Amino acid sequence: MVVIYEKPDNSISVLTPTQEALSFATIQQIAEKDVPHNLPYWIVDETTLPDAPIEYWQLDGTQGEPDGFGGESNEFDAELLEKFKQGIIG
Repeated sequence: MVVIYEKPDNSISVLTPTQEALSFATIQQIAEKDVPHNLPYWIVDETTLPDAPIEYWQLDGTQGEPDGFGGESNEFDAELLEKFKQGIIG
């Protein structure tokens, strides 16, 4: 799974979470951290992405309602990170 979103300049970005990040955070938590504040994002199967250069992609509404919006912070929640460090998750 990957996260796609449209930047203010109308270009499309694809966020591919690392296995390390996915070992302690959900893709939703990663998206909220890494997608710019208040921008809508969609979590999609990477096999469904267009077979064309990303410069030609458009988010045209066929992907449905957003799965969420970028959060205010570009850091993981301190409690989540502490649990990871302690080996409670991951």
